[in-house]
Amino acid sequence: MHFVLGQANDGGIRNICWLLELCKLDRFIAVSYGAQQKFAVAIELQIEEFGNVEQARLAQKMPKREITLCEDETFHPQICLVAIEPVSNFLLLEQYAASRDALTWNAAVDEALKPFSVTVIQCVSDQAAALISHAETHLGVHHSPDLFHVQYEASRATSAPLHRATEKAEKAFKVAEASYQQNAKKIADFNENWPSSLQQLNIEKELKRNAPVLEEARSQASQKFESTQARQLRAREARLGIGKEYHPFDLQTGAPVEAAQAQVKLNSHFDTLNQVASEAGLKPSSFERIAKAKRVLPSMIQTLLFFWQMIASRAAALAFSPEIVNVWKNQLVAGYYLASVASRCSDSKERKRLRELSQSILEKAKARDGPLSGLSEKDVSYLEEQARSASEIFQRSSSCVEGRNGQLSLRHHGLRELSPRKLRVLGVLHNFVIKRSDGTTAANRFFGQPHRDLFGWLIEKMPFPSRPRRKVQR
Repeated sequence: MHFVLGQANDGGIRNICWLLELCKLDRFIAVSYGAQQKFAVAIELQIEEFGNVEQARLAQKMPKREITLCEDETFHPQICLVAIEPVSNFLLLEQYAASRDALTWNAAVDEALKPFSVTVIQCVSDQAAALISHAETHLGVHHSPDLFHVQYEASRATSAPLHRATEKAEKAFKVAEASYQQNAKKIADFNENWPSSLQQLNIEKELKRNAPVLEEARSQASQKFESTQARQLRAREARLGIGKEYHPFDLQTGAPVEAAQAQVKLNSHFDTLNQVASEAGLKPSSFERIAKAKRVLPSMIQTLLFFWQMIASRAAALAFSPEIVNVWKNQLVAGYYLASVASRCSDSKERKRLRELSQSILEKAKARDGPLSGLSEKDVSYLEEQARSASEIFQRSSSCVEGRNGQLSLRHHGLRELSPRKLRVLGVLHNFVIKRSDGTTAANRFFGQPHRDLFGWLIEKMPFPSRPRRKVQR
């Protein structure tokens, strides 16, 4: 009960006491708040101890590897520094700090990385100066910008203003359409009931004179509504296009995309946003936000260049013929990259299409008459593992950290405060308890080996609960 309700969730000690009473366990266990609070503290200390012991044990057997760090801060309201390895989702750093400058980040990350045989090759974060300095100056690695912030600024610049313009045009069109239809209905009524007076005849003539004017107004309102709707659609496609084009492999064909090609396509999307904003007569603030988003474009291109440089470096280290290396680079890496994109795709049809494309590319690479057919199973498995690892180098989002920050915010809201000990306990649960659909934890994926069961550890280490106070018979 304490493990599931008190630690993994925010059940609270009073609810645990209540549940123990309802289960009639208060005959054997002390269910007072003080007794259960003492037990909860003991569990937290044991969970923290498990994290320290198991992490140190696994780190000794851990093979050397290159990793990416996703970094960001959250506030409770004190500053909390968070760093996650995105492939395994292993939480490397989560601690409170007095500030969030580069020096604080440097010291915190250095301390967090000490136990592990890892080499950081890049950092993914927003455009905060401290985080960029920490990555490029202190760690000496490539800094990859977070795509979310680029799309966010582009969306703020165009989405709401164009939506308001479309709504206004639609409302004007409906008013014009209603006036035209009302006038046409009155004319039809006069045609059915021939006017019996001169006054009614004059009214009919006036209605017929107004009909062309109302029809012209309706036509203009319709054209304006269609044009604003088309602009809104163009802007939406341009915003989505930034995300679709920012990949090292073409999502339609699986062909490699060089940095220069991507730059041309991404520039065209920003040009479309500027053109739409100009046609719609948006405020200067919209153009400023588009310019702010576009300022990140050089860093995005540098990330693509960094990816291809790393691919070239790993390809050069492969002890195989140029033909096999070419298959590894353009087919195996591409296939595994598309598979990873498909796993994160929210649209079911697009997810299915990407998976089929990935499967066809991988099957083509391992065809019987292909270059890999002459290799042993061991060599083919080695190439596949290297390709899978290489495809994970390209990281364009720190969404894993953003999600973690959201979870911490909900915990802080529910508990009103997260102590440093509670924060460490939540980190251990994140790394060693939460499982994906394949049954692996973040620690399994990060260390590449199984770990001991945390609940079994608690069963062995925790003392028996306190007995209830003996009641005096009266």
